[in-house]
Amino acid sequence: MKKIIDAVETIVDQALDGMVVAYPEYLQRVEGTLVLARSKPKETGKVGLVSGGGSGHEPAHGGYVGYGMLDAAVAGEVFTSPTPDQVYAGIKAADRGAGVLLVVKNYTGDVMNFDIARELADADGIATEVVLVNDDVAVQDSLYTTGRRGIAGTVFVHKIAGAAAEEGADLSSVKVIADTVVANLASMGCALTSCTVPANGKPTFELGANEMEMGIGIHGEPGIERVPMMSASELTASLYHRLVAELSLGDGERIAAMVNSMGATPAIELAIMSGHLANLTKSSKLSLEKVLMGEFMTSLEMAGASLTLLRLDQQRSTLLNAACDTPALKVVKH
Repeated sequence: MKKIIDAVETIVDQALDGMVVAYPEYLQRVEGTLVLARSKPKETGKVGLVSGGGSGHEPAHGGYVGYGMLDAAVAGEVFTSPTPDQVYAGIKAADRGAGVLLVVKNYTGDVMNFDIARELADADGIATEVVLVNDDVAVQDSLYTTGRRGIAGTVFVHKIAGAAAEEGADLSSVKVIADTVVANLASMGCALTSCTVPANGKPTFELGANEMEMGIGIHGEPGIERVPMMSASELTASLYHRLVAELSLGDGERIAAMVNSMGATPAIELAIMSGHLANLTKSSKLSLEKVLMGEFMTSLEMAGASLTLLRLDQQRSTLLNAACDTPALKVVKH
């Protein structure tokens, strides 16, 4: 195993400190916790947004803390859910008196620990709501979850719900908006290589030189099908048609897309996929209004990509294009 680390036990703690060093204008570390919070939060009246999960998915989740997105992000150890006390620390850091929305990816440990944290917040008089993200269409159930997993589409929830909160929507309204994003969201990924969890010291699974894995999860979970390597056009079409069918998208509908690297796939390959995506949407008479391309939710150094489609209406489009300023995502209004 070759990784630029000092010790497995200190990876997350050191990484969080390094994020603050790199982005002090956005982030502060909540002392004694694994929580990153906005360095310049609004004083009062804004609904807080908290997300988080196991580390190893960078820039998720700390990279989305900032204006127009998250107020706090809670880190667990690599591919391990954050504990309830850490989540509660994130809730307190995000609370500005208008309640806090928790954005939770559908993994058993995350769901359980965020629910316990909500009970702690309720005892302290902090109102909370939760949105459960389950955009991965590849599997109905997995080793980590009951129901569909939450993967890269979570970033669309951060962006749209975060914009609504920044504009002054109340807690119940922000939750409704976030839930409608999830209802109109679908993602699926593929892997060309496995990743190596530092604590394990070896790849999670093995692929042959001419093999790829379809439907992988963001924790290195094997996918649903092992297939021969495809061209970029074949791969993009395979993912795209599965997502279009899942969302029952029809002629003339408006969509946004995310072409996401799993960690080791470079931008040049994502750009090729993005070009094929545009051609596919023209052929199927969909209106592709926005494409996010890059590293948004990774799986350590896994080579591969995921594709996310989001059905848009006017509200979701407006909020998606609203200004935001975070380490990992910026939208500038001209």
